[in-house]
Amino acid sequence: MERAKIGKAMATTHFETVDEYLAAQPEESRAALEKVRRAIRRAIPDAQELIAYQIPAYKIDGHAVLFFGGWKKHYSLYPTSDRIISDLELQLAQHEVHKGTIRFKLSEPVPVRLIARIARMRAAEVREREAAPRR
Repeated sequence: MERAKIGKAMATTHFETVDEYLAAQPEESRAALEKVRRAIRRAIPDAQELIAYQIPAYKIDGHAVLFFGGWKKHYSLYPTSDRIISDLELQLAQHEVHKGTIRFKLSEPVPVRLIARIARMRAAEVREREAAPRR
């Protein structure tokens, strides 16, 4: 949903859990968002699930790995790195990719395997970054 068109009641909602976030989504997008959630949780089961910036987020050892959010005609995954976008160029060709965000149309089937792969790749990037020596 476009945040500007959500309406006053939704705009002032403060989500405490991902379950609350999903329950507040329109019925027509909730099923897709639940599939996205399951794909991420299966791909990175050690990640902590929480709400950050009023959308679902996943962290490993306190470091943000991935976020997802539902909109009016699509849902998005954030952030994605240039490396992920390059490595998955063919699989992402039918989706909109812009400034570290991948948008998936709600009118299309949820690419569960692709989302799981993105989640695993992001988790690996975060772990690599945290394991690298500090300069």
